[in-house]
Order: sequence, then structure tokens, then C-alpha cells
Amino acid sequence: MKKRPETAESLPILGHSGRSAMTCAYRCGSACAREAPNTSDNPYFGDILDQVLSRRGFLKLGAAAAIVLYAGARPSPAGAQPARNGGRRSGLTFEPVPPNDLDDMIVPSGYDYNVVVRWGDPILPGAPEFDFENQTAEAQSRQFGYNCDYVAFFPLSRRGRESERALLVVNHEYTNSELMFRDFDPEGTSQEDLERIQIELMAHGISVVEIRRRRQGGYEMVRSRRYNRRITAQTPMELTGPAAGHPWLRTSTDPEGRTVLGCLNNCAGGHTPWGTYLSGEENFNQYFVNAGMVEDRAKRESYERYGFGETLPPFGYRGWERTEERFDLAEEPNEGFRFGYVVEVDPFDPDFTPRKRTALGRFKHEGAETTLSRDGRPVAYMGDDERFDYIYKFVSSRKMAKGNGPRARKHNLTLLDHGTLYVARFSGDSPQQEIDGSGELPSDGAFDGTGEWVPLVSGEKSFVPGMSAAEVLINTRVAADKVGATKMDRPEDIERNPVNGRVYAALTNNTRRGAPGNPGPDEANPRTDNKHGHVLEISEEGDDPAATRFTWKVFLLCGDPDDSSTYFAGFDKSQVSPISSPDNVTFDERGNLWIASDSARALPQNDGFFAVPVEGPERGYLRQFLTVPFGAEACGPRITPDERTIFCAVQHPGEVDGASPDDPASRWPDGEQPRPSVVSVFRQDRGRIGS
Repeated sequence: MKKRPETAESLPILGHSGRSAMTCAYRCGSACAREAPNTSDNPYFGDILDQVLSRRGFLKLGAAAAIVLYAGARPSPAGAQPARNGGRRSGLTFEPVPPNDLDDMIVPSGYDYNVVVRWGDPILPGAPEFDFENQTAEAQSRQFGYNCDYVAFFPLSRRGRESERALLVVNHEYTNSELMFRDFDPEGTSQEDLERIQIELMAHGISVVEIRRRRQGGYEMVRSRRYNRRITAQTPMELTGPAAGHPWLRTSTDPEGRTVLGCLNNCAGGHTPWGTYLSGEENFNQYFVNAGMVEDRAKRESYERYGFGETLPPFGYRGWERTEERFDLAEEPNEGFRFGYVVEVDPFDPDFTPRKRTALGRFKHEGAETTLSRDGRPVAYMGDDERFDYIYKFVSSRKMAKGNGPRARKHNLTLLDHGTLYVARFSGDSPQQEIDGSGELPSDGAFDGTGEWVPLVSGEKSFVPGMSAAEVLINTRVAADKVGATKMDRPEDIERNPVNGRVYAALTNNTRRGAPGNPGPDEANPRTDNKHGHVLEISEEGDDPAATRFTWKVFLLCGDPDDSSTYFAGFDKSQVSPISSPDNVTFDERGNLWIASDSARALPQNDGFFAVPVEGPERGYLRQFLTVPFGAEACGPRITPDERTIFCAVQHPGEVDGASPDDPASRWPDGEQPRPSVVSVFRQDRGRIGS
């Protein structure tokens, strides 16, 4: 099998900027191997003017395991002083972790980590211990799911500012059959093969687990009878909002169009001010077969816009229709319209029926982080993770009720069913000839401009000619095409900074930008062959999340700092860490931006977490905080309110072409088969993370 490459030159450039074929197949149905589904003639886009290794690396891998430093990496030496440009300092003082390809979590000097929960760990009472060789669907339905992604933290009890007990809520995005089962046969039809599919259905979804603080730092799981819960691809869910009950959402088993089984491909999410959990369904299209056999032409065209295959998935999830007919669109032509929503879950109520909020639109949701407008209405920011798709915002028409009594709770659980859904248009302020795709700054010294939130639908009122409100919410991509939204470079996590009020949007990458037959660079997406991605900084008018106008600038152009096309908010690039493919973001109490990467080795280094100040003399001074094991993606990050712990979801360790249970590419975390896991990282002196 293919082990870790020894040199940068040996790295294959596959799929999403180096992603393995296995990752492409299971993550997004090999979307990168096909043309982007956005083929709209949208006229708007062309006019838009030694030092920091944790002891574990050596203990587990031995002295022979060397860190493979990327040629462009220059972690700042101890005592180095960044350039000053006025303003407050960030408080970030950790020494950056150098790029490496070790099969372990690598954290800064003075830090440690522990595994909180792994794939297969029993989380419900009576669940069996994980047995890789004897998996069953019934066992998996009561165990922690596979490929953990988004992490939310809900305190239960506190001592001072420290959360002694809490609920950890985690998405399970997708499954890797080749890594989960021995002798995997994607075309198999035996009873064992059908049981495997049922195990995978149970490994999708969401886990709710109670955790408690450990004396030595970090957290550990509690097998709580009161709170722990598994939500799977077969859990009944309620469709709510203006599109619920629409004819396109009705099936033979649900003639009312209001109840659906399960959620699929849940990637990032959000947590609301009223204490609920939001989970975004992303690459849901790849689970269904025979979209080309749907008789209704309008439905076929809609499926095409969302990337559904005409017959079978390219590989990975073949055969699911053999166990559940709903995955065959020739038999259930509406089932695919019942996925692609934001799911709301009350983690404090294990009997709560999850609700798919249609008012937030249907697309490949990366997440839905929320904030409150100046007058107290919830606002959710969302990215549609596809090349040349769009950035969205939902503004509720109702104010959040204060308190947590029954009446307030009941009211707040309606907030995401009523409001206005917007899509973003970006305008640059530089001549188009200065946006040449090289990443070179225009003459005014910044990629920046203005923008507007274009309304698509508000309640039962549609703003898109020829489409009803329900049609807009079911075919949101089509509606956004019609109003001329800006085609972006795979918009993923989008969140508002609670300190400076600005919104930060991670654009992961787009290697097709500027390729023949595809949109060229614009000021909001200024590089052709954008394999490393960028981060936008958005300032909404009046510092109000409900505003419909904004200004924006490119904050980071990611990649190797030695690459002339990179940009780190004007900071000295000789001091920053290399980063590729920003994916998820969060903020600490000082307002510093924390970024999780999903580069799939577009640079010859493992993925990880990065921290970067957005204000003051260190604005743009990006440093790598941790790296995840070989073949893994870093998901999260989630910092506890007391800033004593940061959680990282380690997704798909060892996901490398040719890997198998007989020849794994990773043996993290236990030295056996690789198991996706959530870890807590903490300072050994129990101080604040990053400081």
C-alpha cells in the first residue's frame, strides 16, 4: 500500500488538491472528478470588481520517527518579536508546531491530550464494547459513530468558570467501508454485505455524550443514562418550516411529507443561544441511485443541479438501495429532496425529535453558526460546500425569548422556522485587469470591496420570479442562480467574531477556478487553481448581523508562505506557518481566529489547528497549534468557555489509497486499527489555551 511519502516531490496531486481517491469517493462522491453542478449562466461573477514535539510522538513511534519539515515552514524562534502596527496584542504565546507527517497528535511544548471518545465506544447503557472483528448494526446504534466532525460543548455544571460536567455533541459525517471491514466487497450481495450497510447507516448521524473534567486536565466520557444518545440515518425526524408538506417532499411511506428517516453526511453545524445543536447535511447526494430514471423532468434537472448521479454513485455507497428502497430514486423519486437541511437537536432532551429546518434552505450545508441581531433575532451563516456555489444567511423574524422556562423554550424552538433567507453578492473595487489570478494584490493594496445580502424568500413570500417560497427552499441553489449570487471557492464554515463583530468565511479551495469552461478569478476569489483556499473578513453595516449590506476583504490567501500568491493580512510571511484549505473556524475570548484545515496533503504535511490574531500588532501572524495523525483531517475546533481545553475531532485517520485493515496506514489512537476519535487538548499547568 502507499505509505507516507518521503519527499514533497512524491506526493500525488489528486482530487481536492491532493486528496486520496478513497477520501473523494466517500466524502463527496468524487465531486472533483466531475464538472461542478453549477452550470448557470450567472453574469455577475465576471463583473465582480525541534522544538515543539509532544512526548507521545517519540514514545509511540520511537527515535527513528523523524519530523518531515516542509521547506517553507519557519516557526518563529523563541523570543522572536513580530512586526508592530498598533493595537492590542493577541495573548497567543505558544510555540508553533512544525509541519510533520507523524502518526500521532502533535501538540505544543507544555501541552498534552487525551482521547475522550472513539468510534465504537459504548455510549448507551447496555451497549457492548467495541469489537472490530464482530461488528453489528444493533451494537453500532448504541456506540459512538464513525468519522466525527463538528463538536459542540454544552456545560451542565460549573465550579467558577470551569465546566466540571458538560454535554459533547458530535456529527458523524460519513463512513469508510474499506477501513471499517475486512474483505470489503462494494458489489457484495451476501447477508454479511447487507449487514455491513446497516452498520454504516448506524454509524452516520450524531452522538450526544456526557463528559466530565479530569483532574490531570481534559475530559473523559460518562456513560450517562440521562443524556447520552445516538441519532442515526434511521432516526425519525420532523420536516418543519414553509416547505414541509410540499408535494416534492412526499413519499409512499410519508404521504404527508413531514417525517423523514435520519440525516446523512452531517458535516459542521452550530450551537444556538437558546441551547440547541444544529447539524448541517452536506454531501447527501451520493447515497442515492438512479436519479436519471426519475420521470419528472423538473425533478431530474433539480437532482442534476445538486450533483446526483444518473444511475449509480461512483463508488463507496453502492448497494444501500438493496437494504432500503428509499435510496433508489427510480422507486422513491422524492426521497432525495428530503435531505440537505439543517437539523436542530435539543441535547438536553433525549426524547426530542430532531427537526429539519426547511426555512434555512436546501443545499450542501457545511454548518450553521448563529448569533443575535441588534434587536435580538437569531441569525445563521451558512456555506454551500461545492465549487462555484454560494454563501447564505438566515435572519429570523422573531426575537429570542430570554430564560429557559417551558414557555421560552417552546418559543425559541420556533425561531428557525420563520424568517428571511439571503444569498451573498460580492463586488470588488479594483479594475478587473488587476485581478489576474496570480494572487498579486491590486494597486490599492487589498482584495476588498462591498457586498449585499440578496433576499430569496421570507416566510411564504418568494423574491425569485417563477418560484414559490417552498420551491426556493427545496431548490435553493436554483433560486440563488437566478438572482446572480457570487460563485465562491467552496464556502465552508462561516462565523461571526464575538469580539470585533466581523464575520469570517473559510473558502476551502477550488482547483477549477480559471480552468477552461469555468469562471475566472474575481476580487473575492482572486486566484486561479486555488488549491489552498482563503479566508474572507466581512463587516456588516452598522455592526448588525441583520444588515443587508457589508464591506469585505481577503484576510488570508493560504498556502506555502514562500509562494508569492499567499497573503497573511500583511504580516511578515517569514514568521508564519504554512496552511492549506481552511475548513472550520472558531474564536477565543480575545477574538483570535482558530482554523481547522482539511488540506488532504495539498502541502506535504498533516492537517491541524492554527491560531491567528485578527487585530493589533500580530494581525495575520498565523501559527500551527497542533497536527493530527497521518491521513486524518482536523475537525472542530471547540474551545471551552474557561479556555482550559480545546477539542479536536480527528476524522478518518489513515484514509490513504490502498489502506485496509490488513495493511493500515495509521494505527492511531491505540496502536491497532485506526479509529476516528474526539480528543481534548490542555495545558499541563491547566492554564489558558494558546497563552
